[in-house]
Amino acid sequence: MSEAHASTARALFLDRDGTLIVDKVYLADPAGVELIPGAAAALRRARKLGYRLFLFTNQSGIGRGYHTIEDTHRVNARLEELLGPPRPAFDGICIAPEAPDQPLVYRKPSPRFILEMIAQHGLDPAHSYMVGDSAADIQAALNAGIRPVVICTGKVDPHTLPEVAQHRVPLFDDFAAFVATLS
Repeated sequence: MSEAHASTARALFLDRDGTLIVDKVYLADPAGVELIPGAAAALRRARKLGYRLFLFTNQSGIGRGYHTIEDTHRVNARLEELLGPPRPAFDGICIAPEAPDQPLVYRKPSPRFILEMIAQHGLDPAHSYMVGDSAADIQAALNAGIRPVVICTGKVDPHTLPEVAQHRVPLFDDFAAFVATLS
């Protein structure tokens, strides 16, 4: 890859629950997947604008023994089915199975997945974003040296997150509203 190309490669790292789909705690049944309105169109627009798309989801239900990694794969497959073409919808997917009391490997706020994808795909951190709805999403972005964006479709009111004010993290009503600002 040429250095000029690498310097312009940009990406969106996307939380799943509360960002692209309605957050249903410990979702293990694909029938429960419900897209947040506008998410599919926003992903298509981001792709047309040249953004690489990466799904980055903490799934502590696996580490807690509530469901399996296979259940999560089925939920993600249903998400991709609902998003429609083109497929695959994501250039990479990270399922972080650790429970909160287990050592962090990929679980946000760990930046490991983001840093691996930056290196593997020659992404420009200055033109890459972590889009999510939690303090862990914000911290993962900051730990990886990319830009955090918070949306208001999750279960946490992002206005109550001290990280939002402390790091001047932009807030958007939903993922589609954020993507509408991209060029």
